[in-house]
Amino acid sequence: MNRDGPFKGRTIAVVNDLSLDEQKYLYRKTRKLKTLVREGGSVKPFKIDDRDYQVYLIFMEDSTRTRESFRNAAKFLGCRTNIFDAATSSFNKNESITDAIKMLYGYSSDSCFILRTKLEGTCRWLQGALAQYAETSGGPRPGFINAGDGKHEHPTQEFLDEFSFLEQLDWNEDHIHIALTGDLYHGRTVHSKADGLRIFRQVEVDLIAPELLSMPPYYIEKMKANGYEVRVYESLDEYLASGKVASLWYFTRLQLERMGEAILERAPSLRKSVTFRKDMLGLLPDDARFYHPLPRDRLAPTNPTFLDALPLNRWDAQSANGYWSRIVEIGMVSGLLGHDFDGSFAMEPEIVEDFILEAPASEHSKPEYKVGIKPVEEGIVIDHIATGESIEAIWSNIEAVRKILKLNVRSSQGVYHSFKGLEVYKGIISLPDIISFGEKDLKKLAAIAPGCTLNLIRDSKVAKKYRLSMPPRIYGFEEISCKNENCISNPSHNEGVTTEFLRKSGSTFVCRYCEKEHPFRKIWDI
Repeated sequence: MNRDGPFKGRTIAVVNDLSLDEQKYLYRKTRKLKTLVREGGSVKPFKIDDRDYQVYLIFMEDSTRTRESFRNAAKFLGCRTNIFDAATSSFNKNESITDAIKMLYGYSSDSCFILRTKLEGTCRWLQGALAQYAETSGGPRPGFINAGDGKHEHPTQEFLDEFSFLEQLDWNEDHIHIALTGDLYHGRTVHSKADGLRIFRQVEVDLIAPELLSMPPYYIEKMKANGYEVRVYESLDEYLASGKVASLWYFTRLQLERMGEAILERAPSLRKSVTFRKDMLGLLPDDARFYHPLPRDRLAPTNPTFLDALPLNRWDAQSANGYWSRIVEIGMVSGLLGHDFDGSFAMEPEIVEDFILEAPASEHSKPEYKVGIKPVEEGIVIDHIATGESIEAIWSNIEAVRKILKLNVRSSQGVYHSFKGLEVYKGIISLPDIISFGEKDLKKLAAIAPGCTLNLIRDSKVAKKYRLSMPPRIYGFEEISCKNENCISNPSHNEGVTTEFLRKSGSTFVCRYCEKEHPFRKIWDI
């Protein structure tokens, strides 16, 4: 079977790694495969039947359902399969996951890696690291599929969920009204819905969870940015009394293993607020259906077992759909499927690196500042540092510039009035002993003190002037790190990952790997 489809070697680390057209293609193919099997049709177009194609299942967290659905999917496709699990894997021997994946890739370069790990952003990192390694070794780029990474995302669960919702709605993409309830803070399956539900033209989302388990603001903001109508409730009782109850419900369990001791002590009351009871049945719409990513907590399920035999139960069919959708996902990244795809591909956002602007330099002598700083005949003056901020914040920014750029030289510095007004202040650093400033230092200065200007002074005149604005991304500096302890780029994991932050809006940045938000000042290790 020809395996040079357009998805070959792709990575599915987050939902948005597939465009809406690509997601809809996945759902159409899954529907076709499921129908063919049920009706006894030929499934040969869905078979790889090549023992040289290797599927690696690397499960560094336990997950019977996800692992087994992928294992059986690979078996259906006719691939060679190796399984590494949390209990027996040599990954527990302090081996770098990057080195381990390179080793496995060397054994079978035409391959796909399906990973479940506590380290958030693992697939995103490996996507780049192995693409470079494959190019060097002359082999094909391997595919990566995220089977769940920490509290971050679980895109393949999201795809099977959306497929299940479409089935229930008779493939109508016009509108969905869904209630998400349970542990919305730790539940990566509900986090993925911030983007996954975009396949519907109109989306209403009701978030039901006590404050300690509520959806992180990042995902609520993302939902609103995607045009969803979002409503928030603290308990099922409050929600059912609201008068506008969804037909589709999505339950999640309380992920006690991810909670701190303070939250664990309140687990009984938290669970009570999101556990369905028999007396609530009469308050549901007639067409209500319940979903759950499974497994349920057998001792205290949020959707109790009395619901199992009722028409409300759609989680059993939902779980089975994981088998069909994951066959298609492996088929796509293997290059088997996609020859008939005619939609738009997912594109990396274009990053315009225009944050350094060389301005016309003044021909007159550098003016003498009124307080403390003397004119510089040869050197550098960094001006307009943190203009408009408080005096305390400006001093803090001056110290950050000096520390990060290692400006431990003869110099002067201070906080002064800005030309913008008597109550507007700015910071200035005068460096008479520095006569050159490299491009990397210029970029670093822009990242530390956006809005400042750098003046190169020669013969008491401004030879060059640079205006620096907030960069679209900040990367490659030793002084930055993601503060999410579970991110693969966090230095504590010793994976050698190059830290990278992407500007989201204003002065907020997100880690490229785990997507955790960081206020601008928090990305620096100072």
